[in-house]
Amino acid sequence: MKNCIIIGGGIIGLSSAYYLHKAGHQVTIIDQSSMDFGASYVNAGYLSPSHIIPLAAPGVMKKGLKWMFNPGSPLFIKPRLKSDFLQWAWAFNKSCSLENVNSSMLAIKDITLLGQQLYTEIKQEEKFKFQLEKKGLLMICQTEKMLEEELKVVDVAKKEGLAARELSIKELQQIEPNVKIEAKGAVIYDCDAHTTPSTFMEEMKAYLQKVGVTILKNEKIHNIQTDGTKIVSVTSTSTTHKADEFVLAAGSWSKALCKKLGIKLLLEAGKGYRINSGRDLGISMPAILAEAKVAVTPMDGFTRFAGTMEIAGINHKINKIRVDAIAKAAHNYYPDIVLSDSEKNDAACGLRPVTPDGMPYIGKSQKCNNLTIATGHAMLGWSMGTSTGKLVSEIISDKKTSLDVAIYHPDRRF
Repeated sequence: MKNCIIIGGGIIGLSSAYYLHKAGHQVTIIDQSSMDFGASYVNAGYLSPSHIIPLAAPGVMKKGLKWMFNPGSPLFIKPRLKSDFLQWAWAFNKSCSLENVNSSMLAIKDITLLGQQLYTEIKQEEKFKFQLEKKGLLMICQTEKMLEEELKVVDVAKKEGLAARELSIKELQQIEPNVKIEAKGAVIYDCDAHTTPSTFMEEMKAYLQKVGVTILKNEKIHNIQTDGTKIVSVTSTSTTHKADEFVLAAGSWSKALCKKLGIKLLLEAGKGYRINSGRDLGISMPAILAEAKVAVTPMDGFTRFAGTMEIAGINHKINKIRVDAIAKAAHNYYPDIVLSDSEKNDAACGLRPVTPDGMPYIGKSQKCNNLTIATGHAMLGWSMGTSTGKLVSEIISDKKTSLDVAIYHPDRRF
């Protein structure tokens, strides 16, 4: 048995704690927040093996530069003259290649499929009540050009063994009979599932505390004490903590903590927003509004509209223009739906850690042999959350990992 400290209490941190505890280790979670907001709570709730194309793909940087002057665009990269950001931007641009897509797809598919399977297993084994439905995911297109692009992705997904197909307008209406949709066409990924994230997070926190995992909230890590290539202890707001093994699952804040250890982690915070509506809008199927890059999820008791990737540093400021863009997209695709001012004013955001190549960091850096890094999942943190937690536990327990983790190595070069 090892004494393990996990820095970060989001989906990656909680999942790591779950599997480490199952493996017989003593676990403490330390988080700088109250652990009731952020990316793990405001995401679209998708368990999406369909998202096999990494964020760093051909044409993305070009679109980013084009959208840079549009504060309401799906992707907004705020230029900064900071060396860390410039290095990340250079590496991101370099990674926007067909070679990166081809080398990443299988790894993305495998870790998201495993994640979906593990959510199901956790729900059954622990008798959790969180919503978990496998209805599939619609990609709704309003232009022929976007539909053509999506059909190309469908072909790739089908070659990878994923269930996906094109829908006619009539079939789309049959699948969503209770809401008007403005579209040229759509595709559906039958392989996808969806959840209500906040319910899972609350159930998992309660479970972990019940089985003896210590959870320390509002405790910021101020110092990390090392002895050579080993962490001896970490000092948080109120005390110093010693352990055998440490897990860094602090999302967008992981880069700053790595700096304390001399580990250079190329990572940027990508802000996403969500609007919830408790009204019955008639939507029964999860969907992505393809041109607008807005996700729509019928959750347990409400409908969530989520979207945008705003790479502008670490902050939780709500940009009203970006919230309005999500609401406008909802109305454009669902003409009878108008999100109210009160719903928009209640919008929340979360920061997603983005690597240059769109792949997470999972594993141990050569510079620190008792630190397992688990961050950089970008928009797939929820899909990859449980699987990452299982991999972290296997790494620390010196077991053969469920997946080959070489491609996720935190020391990889860009």
